[in-house]
Amino acid sequence: MKIFNYMETYDYEQLIFCQDEASGLKAIIAIHDTTLGPALGGARMWSYASEDEAIEDALRLARGMTYKNAAAGLNLGGGKTVIIGDPFADKNEEMFRALGRFIQSLDGRYITAEDVGTTVADMDMIHEETNYVTGISPAFGSSGNPSPVTAYGVYLGIKAAAQEAFGSADLKGRSIAVQGLGNVASHLCDYLAEEGATLVVTDINEAAVARIVEKHGATAVAPDKIYEQNVDIFAPCALGGIINDETLQVLQAKVIAGSANNQLKEASHGDKLHELGIVYAPDYVINAGGVINVADELYGYNRERAMKRVETIYTSLEKIFAIAKEKGIPTYVAANHLAEERIARVAKSRSQFVKHEKNILQQR
Repeated sequence: MKIFNYMETYDYEQLIFCQDEASGLKAIIAIHDTTLGPALGGARMWSYASEDEAIEDALRLARGMTYKNAAAGLNLGGGKTVIIGDPFADKNEEMFRALGRFIQSLDGRYITAEDVGTTVADMDMIHEETNYVTGISPAFGSSGNPSPVTAYGVYLGIKAAAQEAFGSADLKGRSIAVQGLGNVASHLCDYLAEEGATLVVTDINEAAVARIVEKHGATAVAPDKIYEQNVDIFAPCALGGIINDETLQVLQAKVIAGSANNQLKEASHGDKLHELGIVYAPDYVINAGGVINVADELYGYNRERAMKRVETIYTSLEKIFAIAKEKGIPTYVAANHLAEERIARVAKSRSQFVKHEKNILQQR
C-alpha cells in the first residue's frame, strides 16, 4: 500500500503505529482532520487478513468520522483506532492500558471510544491511562454503552426516510429487512417492532437471529437472501460495502437506511441508487447517534441534552433529502457537501483569525 499517496489524496493529518511487545498490542491510530476540533472515533478490534488491510480500514474509518462529526454539528474532527487481533481471544488489560498511554501521548488530538470488537470494560482499562476516552462506565459519570442511542438515531432516520419515500413516517405495517443483529440492530428491532413494523432478519450468529424471531415474530432468512426480500425498507446493520454491483441487481426495497458504516462499496453505487429512485439515508448521518451521545461526555454527560441532539438526525436527513431533490443529486453527495461546507467555513474563519494575529505581531 502506498500510504503517503493515500494520505495525500484524502488529506490526512497523521498516522500512528502503536506496538507493545509485552501485551501483544498492534494498533494503528489514524487522524484525518482536526479543523473542527480534536479527532473523535472509536477503537475497533478485528482479525485483519493483513497489515495493509488494517491500515486501509483505519484510514477509511477516520475519514468517515470527519464527515460524521461535521454533519452532526459536533465541534470534533475525525479519527479512528484499529487493533489487530481476535477480540474474543487476544484481549488483556495490559493491551488496553498500553493503548491508553499511546493516546495520552497525543495530548488531546485524538479521543477514542467503543467500536466493533471493543466494550465499555475495554474503555475503562484505557481510562486507567488517559482521560481522552469516552463511552466508559456510568460509574465514572459517563454514558456507558452507546449502542442503544445509536439504535434510536437509526430508528428516527428510518422514519425520516419513510416520510421521504412514502409520504408518511409511520412504520406500522411497513416491512423492514434488517441485516446483522448486533448490539445496535437488536435495539433497533425493538423500536421497529414496537411501532408495528414487520421484520425480516438475518445474521451469521444463529442465536442472535433466534432471539429476535422469538421476541418479535420476525421472519429469518439466510444471510445471502436478505438483499432480495420484497420489503419496503432495507436496514443494513453489519459490515460495509454491501451496496455493490451484485446486490443492486436484486434489491427490491424502496428505502435503504441502517447503521452500518461505509454501505456504498463505491460512490458510483450511490449514483445508481439515485437513478433507481431508491431513497438512501447516508450512513454517517443516520448512525451518528452514538458519537453524539459520547461527545456529550466532553461537557459533563447529560442524557436529556444528548438525546435531544440525537433527535436532530431526523431533521438533518430531511434537509439532505430536500437538497438532493432540489439539485437533482444523490443523497450521499448532498450529505458530503453539507459536511465539507461546514469544515470549509470553520477553516476560513480560523485562517482569518491567524492572519489577524499575524498582522498584529508585525505591527509591534
